Amino acid sequence: MNTILRSSASHVDVVGALATTVTHARTLEELVRPLLELLEVVTGLESTYLTTIDELAGVQHVLFARNSRSLCIPEGLSVPWEGTLCKRALDQGQFYTDDVAHCWGDSEAAKALGIATYASTPVRGDQGDLLGTLCAASDHRKPMRDGSAHTLTLFAKLISQQMEREKLFVDLQRSNYMLAANALIDPVTHLPNRRALMEEMKRRLENNRTTTALIVAFIDLDHFKDINDQYGHDVGDRFLEATARRLQSALRNGDIAARLGGDEFVVLASAPSDTAEAAAVSLEHRLTSATCGRFSLQTTDLEYNGPSIGVVVAQPECDDAQALLKLADEAMYAIKRIRKSQGEEQLRPVNPRRA
Repeated sequence: MNTILRSSASHVDVVGALATTVTHARTLEELVRPLLELLEVVTGLESTYLTTIDELAGVQHVLFARNSRSLCIPEGLSVPWEGTLCKRALDQGQFYTDDVAHCWGDSEAAKALGIATYASTPVRGDQGDLLGTLCAASDHRKPMRDGSAHTLTLFAKLISQQMEREKLFVDLQRSNYMLAANALIDPVTHLPNRRALMEEMKRRLENNRTTTALIVAFIDLDHFKDINDQYGHDVGDRFLEATARRLQSALRNGDIAARLGGDEFVVLASAPSDTAEAAAVSLEHRLTSATCGRFSLQTTDLEYNGPSIGVVVAQPECDDAQALLKLADEAMYAIKRIRKSQGEEQLRPVNPRRA
């Protein structure tokens, strides 16, 4: 490329260099920097640069710049979009002048930088949206060389295609991340879902040592069907969301709350083996306290008498997450039977008040 700049560039030289650049460029920067060098060859203007434009924020940013002589367009410069030479050229449809002082004499930026000759073309996306501008400038008055306008347009198209490819790649990465995240997140409560819970249980059991015990709390929201039936599924969903927040408020460092499905939740905690039983009792008390009482659900207030909660401590030899979850489920049903035998099966949300 430097050989091209040191000699009189022929059409073949430029086409060959362009082909090499397009073929080997893997990123926007790898494409643009050689193009800016070629643009100087074609236009004879010593400062060439690519800008990006955020019309919503009203900002233009010089992304890449090449300056080979006294005129210096600072790379990384951000300026208000309104009033720039690029915007004036775009608004007026005048993409070249060798007399900036006469054409846009009130441009403070042009005065400060000393721009005398200016050429640009917009860089647009596939839908016609303005991504930026590709520009060339000089602090001397210079005529527009033959083919310069065509080259600017061609290079702008190549750049826009690379921008779109990189944007698509970023969007795909983001989408893949969201899909992966959503596959592990319950959409109503935004807690980890059953799949995430089982993966975490397996991980903790694999890492379980004789000095640490895994505690599993199985939570069933008694009378949740009554809430859905009496107040509707919207209120039911808000109740699930509120319950999830309350469960999280009862967690300590390292604890995890997940929605197993329906009206069932699970909390995982770890504790030293010699204090695990006491930690399990403490966890059950915290969860019970957090999930009882008044729930303000936008249009409805409910006084809730609490869920049935079963808590188990994994034995050191336990390595089966599904079996451990079943034990916690059985412990929960034992609590449910006790509550039922005490007459609590008649519990309902009481004192409902619709706003």
